[in-house]
Amino acid sequence: MVKSLKISSNYLSAANAIHGKRARRRIVAYVESYDDVLFWRTVLSEYENETRYFEVMLPTRNTLSKGKKKAIMSMLNEGGGRDMIACVDADYDYLLQGITENSRAVIGCPYVFHTYVYAIENYQCYAPSLHNVCVMATLNDHHIFDFVWFMTRYSEIIYPLFVWNILLYRRHQFHDFTMSDMNVVIEMGKFSLADPQAALDKLQRKVDVRLAEVRRNHQGLRKEYEALEKELVSLGVTPQTTYLYVQGHHLFDNVVAPLVGRVCERLRVERETEIRQKACHVTQRQNELSAYQHSQTDSSQMMKKSTGYFRSAPFRKLQDDIEAFLSGARYPNLGFTG
Repeated sequence: MVKSLKISSNYLSAANAIHGKRARRRIVAYVESYDDVLFWRTVLSEYENETRYFEVMLPTRNTLSKGKKKAIMSMLNEGGGRDMIACVDADYDYLLQGITENSRAVIGCPYVFHTYVYAIENYQCYAPSLHNVCVMATLNDHHIFDFVWFMTRYSEIIYPLFVWNILLYRRHQFHDFTMSDMNVVIEMGKFSLADPQAALDKLQRKVDVRLAEVRRNHQGLRKEYEALEKELVSLGVTPQTTYLYVQGHHLFDNVVAPLVGRVCERLRVERETEIRQKACHVTQRQNELSAYQHSQTDSSQMMKKSTGYFRSAPFRKLQDDIEAFLSGARYPNLGFTG
């Protein structure tokens, strides 16, 4: 029988004390899954110094149990505190602002840190960083697509439907318009890089149809809708940044990664054409093409490794919370105190 490797906050505090003042303080950070380890390691490493370090791990060492609830409950059950924290995706829990028990746990506990955006995948889709992702993947710095413009327009189009989705989740009426329903509407499908406006127009038509249906079915909620719009702005959600708050996996897999992949393919073809045109002879052409092809990397992997989201407003909120925790000060961005 495997002996339990459960770690308690009291144990960590005692261990840190035993090692003396000169030893680096160890802070355990429980995360949801394997994919989250790199993200939170990247985030927390910015705060390591000669006095402290973080160990990012799954919530259990002797089982394969994973997930957001497991990460939070493991931290709470083991006495989370200055030496033990949980780091999780916000999902809708941040925007629900304490409406559900899970939301209260995510935003109301000073030892739970969340992404503010829906998930780490939304950070990986941060529009201002996507051109650099393409450069990393293709080694071609030619601007052939305006990611910021596209994701801004995409967000503005889906924004009204997103507000209704949050409102119905807050009212526990999510079955009327589920997140899955939302995902079906906001998926882009294939489109031409030469005419992205046509794809956005098609998306607008899909949204308008579903929006009319939702409004018709909930005519008495207009004032609540308007109040929620104002509240969402105070939480950081604007019509231009809606893409950061929709379901991250869906956004990554069905909207942004395919788009980045198509842009990268165009950039690769452009670079390879340039090599073929400039090569003086067959051998040089073959050597240059081989060297270039071996230097390329997968665009989806580059999206996951990019840290361009460090410049985003939601990420700065997360940094504020971590800094407040480490300094022992109040936690400035915790929106729920009940």
